[in-house]
Amino acid sequence: MKNCGDLVDNKSAIVGGVGDMYSEDSATLDQPITPWTISVASGYSLMRDPRYNKGLAFTEKERDAHYLRGLLPPIVLSQELQEKKMMNLIRQYEVPLHRYMAMIGLQETNERLFYKLLIDNVEELLPVVYTPTVGEACQKYGSIFRHSQGLYISLKEKGKILETLKNWPERTVQVIVVTDGERILGLGDLGCQGMGIPVGKLALYTALGGVRPSLCLPITIDVGTNNEKLLNDEFYIGLRQKRATGEEYDELLQEFMYAVKQNYGEKVLIQFEDFANHNAFELLARYSSSHLVFNDDIQGTAAVVLAGLLSALRLLGGTLADHKFLFLGAGEAGTGIADLIALEISEQNGKPIEENRKNIWLVDSKGLIISSRKESLQDFKKPWAHEHEPITGLINAVKAIKPTILIGTSGVGKQFTKEVVEDMASFNKTPLIMALSNPTSQAECTAEEAYTWSEGRAIFASGSPFDPFEYEGKTFVPGQANNAYIFPGFGLGVIMAGSIRVHNGMLLAASKALASQVTEEHYEKGMIYPPLTNIRKISANIAAKVAAKAYELGLASHLPQPEDLVESAEKCMYSPVYRSYL
Repeated sequence: MKNCGDLVDNKSAIVGGVGDMYSEDSATLDQPITPWTISVASGYSLMRDPRYNKGLAFTEKERDAHYLRGLLPPIVLSQELQEKKMMNLIRQYEVPLHRYMAMIGLQETNERLFYKLLIDNVEELLPVVYTPTVGEACQKYGSIFRHSQGLYISLKEKGKILETLKNWPERTVQVIVVTDGERILGLGDLGCQGMGIPVGKLALYTALGGVRPSLCLPITIDVGTNNEKLLNDEFYIGLRQKRATGEEYDELLQEFMYAVKQNYGEKVLIQFEDFANHNAFELLARYSSSHLVFNDDIQGTAAVVLAGLLSALRLLGGTLADHKFLFLGAGEAGTGIADLIALEISEQNGKPIEENRKNIWLVDSKGLIISSRKESLQDFKKPWAHEHEPITGLINAVKAIKPTILIGTSGVGKQFTKEVVEDMASFNKTPLIMALSNPTSQAECTAEEAYTWSEGRAIFASGSPFDPFEYEGKTFVPGQANNAYIFPGFGLGVIMAGSIRVHNGMLLAASKALASQVTEEHYEKGMIYPPLTNIRKISANIAAKVAAKAYELGLASHLPQPEDLVESAEKCMYSPVYRSYL
């Protein structure tokens, strides 16, 4: 079954995962295996290996066969009962960071139980292991650090990055999520403590996209930090120096990119996370033609927002070209979304992308982006500089542009004020308001504010989760434009096809696949995204469409193309069910 990786066969694929090549996962669920580490794992070492540890679920026969007799209490608990027990424990913690630490602790001791919990309770636990709680975890990462979960590549490793990569115990890696910690969510420069982001993202690659955890590698590039609070924090775990820039930074990143390719091959997916604007666009442009690279802040956010817009058209009416967009925020997320919207409109109407940009307006900290500001603008903002008189302040831009769709990517909370929302509602029967900044504290407005100030007429989506809200007897379910809808399935599709590059057509395919999962039942509740409870099915459908586009574009290397890509994606997905060690 070549579409799942070179070493997966049809019989084992249902539990294996992409690129399955280890004894544990190459067996069928009902086939006993021997848990191999350095030698045959047994006794004390077996209980302390998170990949193989089953806690109290080791059977009587397994306890005899692997010298576990007496090392565990006499009771045998099923994985289902362990899951129930762990969820009861997590729910007792009132502080979100304590829940996060409990989940990370479980991941470090019992990998399969961790993923079983996350898959079966995704809506409840996604905010725990990822946004918004991961933001606080990164801020306090030095204080809560207990066990290294990835690779730290600092300026000290310059000249020996390939050697450092070889220290990672897994020889085969298919997905790398890397950050330099300079722009963590809306929290700014957290330096080395940004590691929580790659760790969290890769947990979702496994739980939501089915990529086996052993094939995932979190990496933090540590070039220092400009955060004085961290530099003076005795528990800070990174380099205590100002952030390296210019040639020193570029040389380290270049060595890293080529060492990754040399060590893991042409088809390892490198996902950039939370790089500052000035580096994010440059890195994506520089390496997209030589490496398999993806920037989730630029491309993933764009794809998930475009999916929301495409599904919202069922409620708004018309096509994308009929609407007028106003963005608050012109960084990675804002310009990335705007680019993909313009690209999709061009796909629909056949007109040049430059012409389709005209109904898309962006506001940054200095006001509306217009042509008279062009010389002072960063390169990635220049395509959005339209002819208009100068305007400062969001409310003034709303009054002048009269958008049908308002999108916030500013990273600054409370910017969609009562006046802004009421003005949107004054000239739109159904205003679409997307407050996308993370974490929750940085959202441009809350779901309650959007629904109340628009008198229940707004369609609302946010980056972080908000609870359903009742207004005048009707319950509204806010949409969450969470990148978790896109990147796990997107990555799975790229890997399934053995794609050697990422193409914009694959992003559009992912957006359309997600939008197609929204049903009439969801629309009745004001939802423009499907429930996360179905995320594995959603990811399989996204993976299939992305893989199909890779084959269509001639970028796929796993040949021939499978007849049923959805079925292939589902069979590729990692299963966290305990195995029999006999």
